[in-house]
Amino acid sequence: MEELDIVIVGGGIAGLATSLALHRKGIKSIVLEKSESVRSEGAAFGIQTNGWLALQQLGVADKLRLNSLPIHQIRDVMIEKKIKQRESVGPASHGEVRGVIRNDMVRALAHALPVGTLRLGSQIVSVKLDEATSFPNVHLRNGQDIKAKVLIGCDGSNSIVSKFLGLNPTKALDSRAVRGFTNYPNGHVFQQEFIRIKMDNVVSGRLPITHNLVFWFVVMLKCPQEEWKEMVKKCDIDSLYISRLRYRSPWDVMSSKFRRGTVTVAGDSMHLMGPFIGQGCSAALEDGVVLARCLWSKLGQDGMNNVSSRKQIEEAIDEYVRERRGRLVGLSTQTYLTGRLIEASSPATKLLLIVLLMILFRDHIGHTRYDCGRL
Repeated sequence: MEELDIVIVGGGIAGLATSLALHRKGIKSIVLEKSESVRSEGAAFGIQTNGWLALQQLGVADKLRLNSLPIHQIRDVMIEKKIKQRESVGPASHGEVRGVIRNDMVRALAHALPVGTLRLGSQIVSVKLDEATSFPNVHLRNGQDIKAKVLIGCDGSNSIVSKFLGLNPTKALDSRAVRGFTNYPNGHVFQQEFIRIKMDNVVSGRLPITHNLVFWFVVMLKCPQEEWKEMVKKCDIDSLYISRLRYRSPWDVMSSKFRRGTVTVAGDSMHLMGPFIGQGCSAALEDGVVLARCLWSKLGQDGMNNVSSRKQIEEAIDEYVRERRGRLVGLSTQTYLTGRLIEASSPATKLLLIVLLMILFRDHIGHTRYDCGRL
């Protein structure tokens, strides 16, 4: 059985960010990714101010800015019975907003890691605690077994590590989302803004990434305007990503035990949320920074070589969970209420949800002010 210090399950944004954050603190980790190549689904992210603060700590922000236009504002349009009822324009964030291609972010994070950190084609099938040491043992599909001092699950909505922790399964919204890119070789004419159009239970959005590339999405069933139809027709078919939207409920985020022994979770495995306030990716980046800082604060410069007892690791993970829980409850609640508002058909239900959002989140972009702090 191979023995490792820190094992991260999942080579997505959360897994790579956590590994890179640990590396920046001088702590070695190994990332197990089940795919034979780094995962590329998801098309693009809108990264708001808090996400850029985390990327700055990880050391990849400036590289990602090179292929990403600044977004100056967000425009919301409400259409009912094919007639524009309302349009509002405001800041998309308290600071910087840019659209980032998922592949660009994955590559930036992965290339910043030491050679040998990322192990592709390594799919875990089970997690058990060692009877003698109480440290986690990971069993891989290829028959290999790995003993780890710390196990961090970043393996998404169907996380095996989350199941080991006893977390409730994620839930499905009634919505489905289609996302993709459209390339305009001669340049597009769209403003540097994020536009979101709501029509009944349909939400479509457009986010320019560069002067030639546009990211778009459609949530629910229809696309409200001819320009959207034209954009979909011209899109890169390989970039299309269709998904059923899932989430971890705010009450589960509030009450779940995110540590068992020296095992914990980050990213979607911990707080999967819908795309309605655009914080899923940025929250995962924050997780990585905070978790690495908490581990380093207990383990010091020598990293895992300085561990005298399992208790030190458990205390570090508990500190991480405490720090993240309050932030994540707020994000998941605002996302949940916003998603329910989009899906609601009853006027009374819509009014109730609007009132709740106004009471709980008067500053609807206040979540972008958050700073996860320095590594």
